Amino acid sequence: MRFEKALTIDEVLGIIGHDVKIIGNPDNKVTGINEIHSVEAGNLSFVDSPKYYERVVNSAAGTILINREYSCPEGKTLIVTEDPFKDYVRIVKHFTSFTPQNVPVNPTAVIGEGTVVQPCSFIGENVVIGKNCIIHSNVSIYANCVIGDNVIIHSGSVIGADAFYFQKRSNGWNKLETCGRVIIGNDVEIGCSVTIDKGVSGDTYIGDGTKFDNQTQVGHDTHIGKRCLIGAQSAIAGCSFIDDDCMLWAGVYVNKDLYVAKGTTLLALSAIDKSVKEENTVLFGAPAYEARKKWKEMACSRMLPELMEEFRALQKDVEALKSK
Repeated sequence: MRFEKALTIDEVLGIIGHDVKIIGNPDNKVTGINEIHSVEAGNLSFVDSPKYYERVVNSAAGTILINREYSCPEGKTLIVTEDPFKDYVRIVKHFTSFTPQNVPVNPTAVIGEGTVVQPCSFIGENVVIGKNCIIHSNVSIYANCVIGDNVIIHSGSVIGADAFYFQKRSNGWNKLETCGRVIIGNDVEIGCSVTIDKGVSGDTYIGDGTKFDNQTQVGHDTHIGKRCLIGAQSAIAGCSFIDDDCMLWAGVYVNKDLYVAKGTTLLALSAIDKSVKEENTVLFGAPAYEARKKWKEMACSRMLPELMEEFRALQKDVEALKSK
């Protein structure tokens, strides 16, 4: 999330509201706030696990909330605080808030010429919808989403719900407040009961010409490229990158933080937990790999009962020969 006006470190400390220790440059300007997946130069980010100290401190972020003293790169600012997660959420809440709405279409929404919004749909504040779109009944489009031209969204879909992002604590789960958006390109079609979560602090992005079948889920900060087809009941976890011209057939699952190369086809009921780096491959299985190899292995596995019978018969023959 980018701020309208850059903040001084002192202004950031005023929002945090308690004593901290500053290491490094006390004169930095904070232009926005982003967690590590979306961080840009001038941003403030946070880290509270030693596993990620090096990654976050050496990221593009200029200011970092951190829970212990650490080597500070030149020109950066480390704010040492007992609970970086909570302080990060404090800053998010300072700039964002939930505003109740008692009308179906918020007066701040901008809706393009020729667009039809069917009854019982909800459009939140600062939503932008392009020209010649059809928003069917019972669609919910949360605040700050941006939708291009010639987009069709079918009944029951939810665009821009909060990211599923929680941190385990002794007394339950702490929620990382969401302040990102969903950006949908032109000529996109979204089936019934599709859910596309907004970015935690950046954007979830759907490219031009991509089509979704019913009941699919797209997690926070995910990028789906142009001209992709996403089959029914597929689920793409947060922070994944699906390149252009990919096909995910029905019931496909993509784990978080993965890259799927251009032109990849994932056949129905497949799942991946590692990135796909080779373009134009056809994959199958869970975990998925090259489809023809998988089919050969499946064919061989069907032969196992007969092979075991032959093996046992050979064992008997060998034992008979030994006895002689």
